[in-house]
Amino acid sequence: MSELSDLIPVEAIRLDVAAPDWQSAVRTAGDLLVSTDVSTDTYTEEMLRNVEENGPYIVIAPGFAFAHSRPSPAVRRTGMSWVRLSTPVNFGHETNDPVHLVVALAAEDAGAHTQAMGALARLLADPDTSAALDHAPTPQALRQILVGDTTPEPESAAAPAAAPTPADAAPEQSAAKGSGHGMHKILTVCGNGVGTSLFLKSTLDKVLDRWKWGRYITTEATDTISAKGKASEAVAIMTSREIARTLGDVGVPVRVIEDFTSTKEVDAAMRDLYDV
Repeated sequence: MSELSDLIPVEAIRLDVAAPDWQSAVRTAGDLLVSTDVSTDTYTEEMLRNVEENGPYIVIAPGFAFAHSRPSPAVRRTGMSWVRLSTPVNFGHETNDPVHLVVALAAEDAGAHTQAMGALARLLADPDTSAALDHAPTPQALRQILVGDTTPEPESAAAPAAAPTPADAAPEQSAAKGSGHGMHKILTVCGNGVGTSLFLKSTLDKVLDRWKWGRYITTEATDTISAKGKASEAVAIMTSREIARTLGDVGVPVRVIEDFTSTKEVDAAMRDLYDV
């Protein structure tokens, strides 16, 4: 089960929901997971506790929160829900508040939904598709956009025209600051390693594809605890501001990405890392 059509049924979509605060918004998304037999009420509480303990790192793009927690016995099967708010609410994020869209994920494991995360990231990164989702009049219309849109990401979201894609400047010639030679690894990190880090990994992979650097750099989505142990294997880490604070000094460069769907921002971070 990896496609958006499998993960988000019409019954898991609610539009123009009134929520007084972020807790109510997340709880509404969790209630939809419960009503579609994806998870139990316990998982909803786990999603809320995730934000309380790790901060609002789940607000991964302007106006968009991706609510989730670790795989647990409270997850019955992998699935998602979609809640569009009538009035945006604040999660406490420094740059991406207020939030008008909350998507919740319950995952049985850390890998089954990777393809769907990439598909969703591409849809939300496309301005036209994102606008269509924001104005869809019914859950049925919104789901049709989710499962039927094949519009590629526009060139405007790629690297700036003044900075050509460094297809020929392999990492061996422009090594990351403090790194050695050979196959490089970049970690994308979130609190649980199953949701927001996969969004960021998908965006990073798109940049590497455009640069034609996929044969030189591997990417791995992981959680905060695992990242501390894996940092010695990596040349860099990309993550949110909140998770960067939690990680502290791990011995490799840590780059903060505010918008996990922005290839432009990730492209700039890569250019800084590799001096290109």
